[in-house]
Amino acid sequence: MKILALETSCDETSAAVVEDGRHVLADTIATQVEVHRKFGGVVPEIASRHHIRDVLPVVMAALDEAGTTLQEVDAVAVTQGPGLVGALLVGVATAKALAYAAGKPLVAVHHMEGHMYANLVAHPELEPPFLTLVVSGGHTLLVDVPAYNECRVLGQTKDDAAGEAFDKIARVMGYPYPGGPEIDRLAKTGNPHAVEFPLGLHKEDSYDFSFSGLKSAVINYLHNCEQKGESYSHADVAASFQRAVVDILVEKTRRAAAELGRTTVCLAGGVAANSALREALAAACLADGRTLLYPPLRLCTDNAVMIGARAYYQYLAGDVAGQDLNADPRLPFTGTV
Repeated sequence: MKILALETSCDETSAAVVEDGRHVLADTIATQVEVHRKFGGVVPEIASRHHIRDVLPVVMAALDEAGTTLQEVDAVAVTQGPGLVGALLVGVATAKALAYAAGKPLVAVHHMEGHMYANLVAHPELEPPFLTLVVSGGHTLLVDVPAYNECRVLGQTKDDAAGEAFDKIARVMGYPYPGGPEIDRLAKTGNPHAVEFPLGLHKEDSYDFSFSGLKSAVINYLHNCEQKGESYSHADVAASFQRAVVDILVEKTRRAAAELGRTTVCLAGGVAANSALREALAAACLADGRTLLYPPLRLCTDNAVMIGARAYYQYLAGDVAGQDLNADPRLPFTGTV
């Protein structure tokens, strides 16, 4: 079964053709990173205009790469939300038009579920049950996946997402967008114990996360140093901040895996590309006798491959959308059991 998938939730215009939920026949993307870098972050209106310009060429490129046609695919899938409303609307409108024109089923995918299913493409041997930590610019979730099309949200961020905190701290320190890779790079040469920053919700007996307090603590530290005329090491601050984020993510994931008895832990989302998080979670899983899986860097950031992978299992379950489908920038993720 071939699914043509579209992803336009933020600043990447992506199309893919995925076969049987696991095999990538085409993976095309038009990135806007350089466009938004000059603004220090994604500008929604500019992102939408670039999606309008790029979406059809990207779709045609994906079909050509897969050696197939629109008539030969079995379904069209698209990210319904969450994301930037204008960006999402471009993808949804395009997918609806393609599905209608070709008489194909339309599948609406939740962006975060897509991230979770990226690991099924990267690791064909992966089967439920497994535990997934999804860490991105807009979300931080700990999700149990007992079976296909079933998931249970154990915890999520109460305020800022981890990726958002990375970008904000990088921006305050004067580094370009996207900030996450800059913090990761700096931290490699810094002392992670130079500054003791707080761990959000560390003492709470829950799987929820909070990064606003940590973000404020880092910004206050930087401002205090500047006001006092004291120098500080960018690398040390980056390493100490990153350690605070990674420590709480690993701690709660480790505890959830033990409580649920999950032997496989998956990492997904844009922040899954962070080297410190990968290393710390891998070490924790190794010590606990668990397997850690994560996608290659290409499938960590927003991409249509993950949307096609998720859509396959929805399609098999009869979960298809109608032509009244609309984008939902605040589409909730509560899990389904």
